[in-house]
Amino acid sequence: MSKLINLRPFKEFLASGQIGGILLLFCVSISLLVANSNWGDGFESFLNFEWGYQSNHVQLRYSNLLWINDGLMTIFFLLVGLEIKRELIEGELSTFKKAAMPVFAAVGGMLFPAFLFFCFNFNEPSSAGWGIPMATDIAFALAVISLLGKRVPASLKIFLAALAIVDDLGAILVIAVFYTKNIQLNYLAYAGIVFLFLMILNYRGVKNLTFYVLPGILLWYFVHHSGIHATIAGVFLAFTIPTNPVKETSPLEKLEHFLLKPVNFLIMPLFALTNTNISLNAGLLEDLTSPLSLGIITGLLFGKPMGVFLFSWISVKLGWCTLPSQSNWKHLFGLGILAGIGFTMSIFIALLSFDKPAFQTEAKFAVLVASLMAGLIGYKFLKIINKKLEA
Repeated sequence: MSKLINLRPFKEFLASGQIGGILLLFCVSISLLVANSNWGDGFESFLNFEWGYQSNHVQLRYSNLLWINDGLMTIFFLLVGLEIKRELIEGELSTFKKAAMPVFAAVGGMLFPAFLFFCFNFNEPSSAGWGIPMATDIAFALAVISLLGKRVPASLKIFLAALAIVDDLGAILVIAVFYTKNIQLNYLAYAGIVFLFLMILNYRGVKNLTFYVLPGILLWYFVHHSGIHATIAGVFLAFTIPTNPVKETSPLEKLEHFLLKPVNFLIMPLFALTNTNISLNAGLLEDLTSPLSLGIITGLLFGKPMGVFLFSWISVKLGWCTLPSQSNWKHLFGLGILAGIGFTMSIFIALLSFDKPAFQTEAKFAVLVASLMAGLIGYKFLKIINKKLEA
């Protein structure tokens, strides 16, 4: 029997997510300071600096920004994929009873924001950004709820993590289906062959991670050149990594354990540092009343809590699931507000939605404003209702 790793999935996931969220906030602050200082132009030049290998047959020369967004973020998506698969096989999403509540909540929390965005941006040039307010940032949301400590039930933190994982799955599907352009069928076929090879390895019971990671790099290359966003390769790779529903540590758990800290403490902070370098000016504040900004802000601030609460309420009334232990409907509404913290995935979708830098900047600023407000309001709401419950 292989040596067991002391990996308690949700405890480790929660702990790393909480600290990672605080680090993300620090990196956002640094990025904004740099962008609005004398170093702003130099930092922009650094992000656009290209390096890598290029020949008649191989294209691997890209800017630093693209290496981060399409390269390192693939590892982030790999971790998300591993978390989704683990929870489906052996965790909080492994049975209908466990999965029903966070799945319903996540679906509502995706549909309502997209609908509100659509209402503001129908027939507008910015209509392609409908997927931006659908996402929840796991790290930031867990960081905020962790500040409340024992004032919120532990089950609520687990529920928020499960909801965010389902939310990520929805965002991945949205990116793969709706934000893919100019498919190159030959590269897609090559990617399919590599994916099939990885599935055969899984079927044959191969557990050595080296045999998955090396073909996974090739999978990334083919997916990147196929026209599908390269980060989706991380999800495809994750679903081929072997796991099991027993206590013995699986290859999936080993890889997840290995990736947690690099992703939360290096890759996501780097993404924040390089993608929130927004030059603040009066025009940005005026843009907050544009259809694009209003769609994002109302989607995250109002659509998220409305969708999470209403779909959860319906699922309970239909008898399909029950509220998390020791929690009530006020807790769930407060959690819905925290789900409005978009950030990482929202900014990522914003970059895919628009080619115009002006739209990208406006969308990123709206995401920052909405996420900050959702974090503050959600924290204050949960703190107030806890005091009332204790009184």
